[in-house]
Amino acid sequence: MGTPPFARTILEALLARPDPLVGVVCQPDRPRGRGLVVEPPAVKELALARGLTVLQPERVRDPALLDSLHGLAPDLIVVAAYGRILPRTILELPPCGCINVHASLLPRHRGAAPIPHAIMAGDTVTGVCIMRMSEEMDAGDVLLARDTPIGPNDTTGTLTDRLARLGAAALGEAIDGLRAGTLRATPQPAEGVTFAPRIERAHARLEWSRPAADLERLVRAMQPAPAAWTTLGGTVLKVHRSAVAGQATAATPGTVVRAERNGLELATGAGTLRLTELQLAGKRRMDVAAFLAGHRVAVGTRLGEGAV
Repeated sequence: MGTPPFARTILEALLARPDPLVGVVCQPDRPRGRGLVVEPPAVKELALARGLTVLQPERVRDPALLDSLHGLAPDLIVVAAYGRILPRTILELPPCGCINVHASLLPRHRGAAPIPHAIMAGDTVTGVCIMRMSEEMDAGDVLLARDTPIGPNDTTGTLTDRLARLGAAALGEAIDGLRAGTLRATPQPAEGVTFAPRIERAHARLEWSRPAADLERLVRAMQPAPAAWTTLGGTVLKVHRSAVAGQATAATPGTVVRAERNGLELATGAGTLRLTELQLAGKRRMDVAAFLAGHRVAVGTRLGEGAV
């Protein structure tokens, strides 16, 4: 059970194993992109290409889904970024239970968006946990954990790819361990629990009163989507790349203090942030030199003013 590209990597690993897959469950096809073209999830594309049964219920509590799962009679259900909390009726259906590939070192960052939240929080290490699922979100006993550092240039995109590969390898170890009876589940500690809710558009807005280091992490956390954003003259301006310039300034946060070919430097709540790749609403993304060649942004300009 899974939906986005992260889950597709997990499915690829399962397909490479000798264990037969009896079916795949993913979310329904959704409109995507600027043209809102209805597209299938990444998991569905791979599953259909391999001739697997695909179920796409709108509601995970739909009795028809439960009937279909009973008909497939799985011994084990693997969940990876499915996007829905499973009810007890599904959790108790397979004889070997349901296990989840979660992209954080639990109990830190339980929830739908652990990867961007780890970057935003300034974590220097993250990882994957294979856990037994319970009715409480991401609170099940951990079967196996693997970690990886978060680099200074990591984005949600790069970290997602790495964690998907790490999770695929860990899942194989976990399934082999469960079969051999050598794997023991460890309850999560009560201390250190944090939550990582789904990323909404409001999370991606650059609040210039925050320190430059926080804003730089936010830019990386919002890549490749939805992209961090602010406003310029009442128009949405997406920021795809940035760097902490680190210079002290008495200027009001959000004020342009330097506009040069190597960066548009803005005052923040602590230090300055250099914007190096930008995109105005409806336009293509471009490096700051190309952007400034077509858009005059004078020193003293305030970004982020006005509601959008």
